[in-house]
Amino acid sequence: MAEQPTNLERLLAETDAEPQAAPQRERPRRKRRGLRNTLIVVGSLIVLLGIAAAIAYAMLANTFNGIERVSIKQDPTLKRPAAVEVEPGKKAPINILLLGSDSRETTDPTATAEDLKGFRSDAIMVAQISPDRKHLTVMSIMRDNWVEIQGHGEAKINAAVAFGGLPLAVNTIENFIGARIDHVALIDFESFKGLTDAVGGVTVHNDVAFTAKHGGFTFEQGDITLNGDEALGYVRERYSFTDGDYQRARNQQAYLKGLTQKIMSSETLSSPGKLTDTFQALKPHLILDESLDLGTTVGLGYDMRGLRSGDIGFFTSPTLGTGTSADGQSIVVPDWTEMANVQSAFQNGTLNEYAETRSAGSELPQG
Repeated sequence: MAEQPTNLERLLAETDAEPQAAPQRERPRRKRRGLRNTLIVVGSLIVLLGIAAAIAYAMLANTFNGIERVSIKQDPTLKRPAAVEVEPGKKAPINILLLGSDSRETTDPTATAEDLKGFRSDAIMVAQISPDRKHLTVMSIMRDNWVEIQGHGEAKINAAVAFGGLPLAVNTIENFIGARIDHVALIDFESFKGLTDAVGGVTVHNDVAFTAKHGGFTFEQGDITLNGDEALGYVRERYSFTDGDYQRARNQQAYLKGLTQKIMSSETLSSPGKLTDTFQALKPHLILDESLDLGTTVGLGYDMRGLRSGDIGFFTSPTLGTGTSADGQSIVVPDWTEMANVQSAFQNGTLNEYAETRSAGSELPQG
């Protein structure tokens, strides 16, 4: 019996089926949906993580598996949400945790889970791929959310890595969202500089005019185009805002949205040099979990080949604002009543539907 073609072979077949040099009058006007566009979706998981996309297969094969890996295997005694059970023939949602930091130690190529115990994340996001693979939804989590960290009592959510490495961080996020994490990526903000320059600049919609203390750049309200240095100042800044980290989270979402749109644009897709530069700019600043290998990414990309930038949503987990912990720390207080709805959406694979009910500022108490 002949072997079934792999997902990668199917992608290649789509490209080979494209007419190569048909005269213009004999060729209906259509978008090419071969390897070029399909591999951006192969990398769509990575796109949503603000990483890279639309990479030629040769680069995937030779480079993707060379990215540093780290284990996220948890202590079996830790309490975890139940795994999602799906009906036969259906797919489960996929949840991906992104941890970002200003610290280059975050992605030290020699780092181990033990080394990362000194790391506290500056940005925490969870992306859910919907069961039908037609939507990607990214939820930012304020790093000062006051939560229970198993074995350590209550603390800021970003302290979990410092207490117990990536496995404990994953466990803490899982219990916060009420669903299991399937994959993890760590990235330091320095990569945003190279990524932005690699695609020729990123346009974002800036809600609040401000001058960044990082670099001294002034950003006007409205649509602005960032170069690499400006992008780094844009995603880092929090001191210029009355609501600090809240606005920084919104700006990080705006940047990732702009980056995704630029990577998925015809301008980038038609330039092999830009695609190569994008991936190379990211690789030194990235660590992935052990299970996020090339085969897994190709499979996801094949399933998600119809995804477009308009299918990507962003919001921030609901809170009751800021407060002070019993030991005097400035904290963010989760809105546990509304978080029950978030947890239900994560469990049911409907986070994209929940995100449509949220808007900028809805992560703070209304009225």
